[in-house]
Amino acid sequence: MKSAHILGLGKSGLAAARLLQCQGWAVSLYDRSDTPALQQQKATLGAEGLAVDLGKPYQLDGLDTLPQRVVVSPGVPWDLPGLQQAREAGIEVMGEMALAWQTLGDRPWVGITGTNGKTTTTALIAAIFQGAGLKAPACGNIGYAACELALQFVQGQPVDWVIAELSSYQIESSSNIAPHIGIWTTFTPDHLARHYTLENYFNIKAKLLEKSSYPLFNGDDPALRTHIPSRFPQGYWVSTQGKSHLLGQTSEGVYVESGWVCFQDQQVVSVQDLKMVGQHNAQNLLLATAAALKAGLDPQAIARSVREFPGVPHRLERVAIYQGVEFINDSKATNYDAAEVGLAAVEAPVILIAGGEAKEGEDGPWLQAIQNKAAIVLLIGKAAPLFAERLVQVGYSGVEIVETLDQAVKRSIDLIPQLNPKVVLLSPACASFDQYPNFEVRGDHFRQLCQDL
Repeated sequence: MKSAHILGLGKSGLAAARLLQCQGWAVSLYDRSDTPALQQQKATLGAEGLAVDLGKPYQLDGLDTLPQRVVVSPGVPWDLPGLQQAREAGIEVMGEMALAWQTLGDRPWVGITGTNGKTTTTALIAAIFQGAGLKAPACGNIGYAACELALQFVQGQPVDWVIAELSSYQIESSSNIAPHIGIWTTFTPDHLARHYTLENYFNIKAKLLEKSSYPLFNGDDPALRTHIPSRFPQGYWVSTQGKSHLLGQTSEGVYVESGWVCFQDQQVVSVQDLKMVGQHNAQNLLLATAAALKAGLDPQAIARSVREFPGVPHRLERVAIYQGVEFINDSKATNYDAAEVGLAAVEAPVILIAGGEAKEGEDGPWLQAIQNKAAIVLLIGKAAPLFAERLVQVGYSGVEIVETLDQAVKRSIDLIPQLNPKVVLLSPACASFDQYPNFEVRGDHFRQLCQDL
């Protein structure tokens, strides 16, 4: 029997293990962490016939037999020493997404990447395709793990299209993925601790578009507009700035004119029909509409699905109104650029809640947005002292360190009579890992705190 090792016991790793087991492989899972919850999970998986090894770095030394394949979860570094060992030993090393492609590659894919905007664009595309009657589940960073979807397909559930959100981590470890439609939403510095240089980060994302039959770009993003045309002369573009702002194959472009999303001078859907604020969401709408039109969907079905789309949890999600003030959950804003977009989308004055585990990146535009929009910044988490220092350096004095979300929400209530804000906005500009397992748990906690008001 062929054997495989899976690195990482998260959602993706478990899905990969179960898919391979269904296909007749002997599977062992590895995770360098060792917690009571993982020990409990180990016992459960053992009952399923899946071996689990916890608490030490992955390496081949000391193994009686080598596996034929090693599958890597997205959070596992692609240059891990144990993976280098495996490659040198001639073992096939792949990402979880690449494993799913082996099963689902004969289905047409929409592959969505970008620094920001991926999740909203992916969710909207899936909603539009499903609204048109297609079996088109979202997978990857949202919805199903890709291998979970592949397992369902193996077990007889139909799939017409795969709508996949693909991070740079997933693209890096899945060079076989070649979507029918590839989408690049935005590009700003992120994940440099993993990818080391901005050029490397850019090139990883570009690989997905190079393999796409129909590469589609956001023409309002300055970095894409500067660097993409020479590399993708046959690329397709969208723009909120009108038809004259399109690049590349302008006859295939989708654009905004007079408040309408248009294609070939025909109005498809009103921008106002999307229940999500901000110009960035208009860009996401254009990309989703362009993908749907390229897939041959009826414009009326597209418009209907856009009108019915409820929005995306944790991305400018209105969670409560208290004393006339909107409380908005933007927990998915895990870097400076996304947090700047969040501030730009709401009405001033704002009580901003920010902080967590800081990432590398350029914070200047975000700090300027705070100066323009925020009446006060309440700082939480590990990054609070750093952020407080940076805000003082740029001459902004409305800063308080409150440490936790509970304290931040309580303090924002106290400040409402004094500051008369329009919005209390959780938009952290940080990862969540100092206080929460992920941004979803952080956002759920904020939502619950607000709704308890």
